[in-house]
Amino acid sequence: MHTKIIVSVVLGVLLGAVAAVAVFPEARNKFFPQSQTQTSGKALIGGPFTLTDASGKTVTDADYRGRYMLVFFGFTGCPDICPAGLQLISAALDKIGAKADKVTPIFISVDPARDTPQKVGAYAKNFNDRIVGLTGTPEEIAAVAKAYRVFYEKTPNESVPAEYGMNHTSIIYLMGPDGTYVAHFNPTTSVDAMSEKLNKLL
Repeated sequence: MHTKIIVSVVLGVLLGAVAAVAVFPEARNKFFPQSQTQTSGKALIGGPFTLTDASGKTVTDADYRGRYMLVFFGFTGCPDICPAGLQLISAALDKIGAKADKVTPIFISVDPARDTPQKVGAYAKNFNDRIVGLTGTPEEIAAVAKAYRVFYEKTPNESVPAEYGMNHTSIIYLMGPDGTYVAHFNPTTSVDAMSEKLNKLL
């Protein structure tokens, strides 16, 4: 079991690294420098979404305008990456004090078949009362994952098919009050590093 957890964490970090190289211009330039062509511009992530909160209410990205968002994708059955990411978000927001009031942390399930609105909402609140849990139909989750350039897929359990897992991108996105990308973190970021960066950006 310990080995499986380590493998899962490593896989999540690798998925996040691949996504960062693919999406963020600065990451592409760092790992794949080009002598003549320079890449610039904003990261191509974020956009409109329609999802459901724990009360069953339909919410959209427009509901969070005027506030920063910390957006993290995962699922309630996640054994390691999701708890680590949510604990990091909680601790970092606690550490920055009053500035945390400017931020809405959002946990979006990539497992809509099993994660009901109530289930994902309660799961998120286990880590911090500030965290909003959202889910939706498979089509709505596919749309928001595409907008945020998030990869996810089922990992079948050959012994018990109903007990599948999920591989998914583990990046935590900080989005600005206008809904545009500001910065990103991953579950292995230290609390001090995340809170320091948030303090500078908020």
